[in-house]
Amino acid sequence: MANPNLDRPTQERLREMLTEQEYHVTQEAGTERAFSGRYWDHKDDGTYCCVVCDTPLFDSDTKFESGSGWPSFYDVIEQGNVELTPDNSHGMRRTEVVCAECGAHLGHLFDDGPDPTGKRYCINSAALDFDPSSEE
Repeated sequence: MANPNLDRPTQERLREMLTEQEYHVTQEAGTERAFSGRYWDHKDDGTYCCVVCDTPLFDSDTKFESGSGWPSFYDVIEQGNVELTPDNSHGMRRTEVVCAECGAHLGHLFDDGPDPTGKRYCINSAALDFDPSSEE
């Protein structure tokens, strides 16, 4: 079996390819300020991908306005594209969402989303790139 870490960029390379904010969010599990990210109020059709490795994560059809100030989605494109891990930092019990391909921190998952899943993937804009839909 291939070692998935062989294809991952080094920390030095990540610092070169990502903005300071993107690096802080994806590599240091940081968070951008609410209502400050480029995608919190974004409404175009397309796919939201990992800013580090370009793995497709969320479809615009599952994006909704949560009032939280971060892009919110009620489902992922494919369950295997993200990993969920317990996060007990800052005195809170949350579920961290990371990219399954490269391990980038994306945000957190909450159980207060809309139907059909009841989930809210609260994701930092700095962890995402947007690929516009080619459908007309």
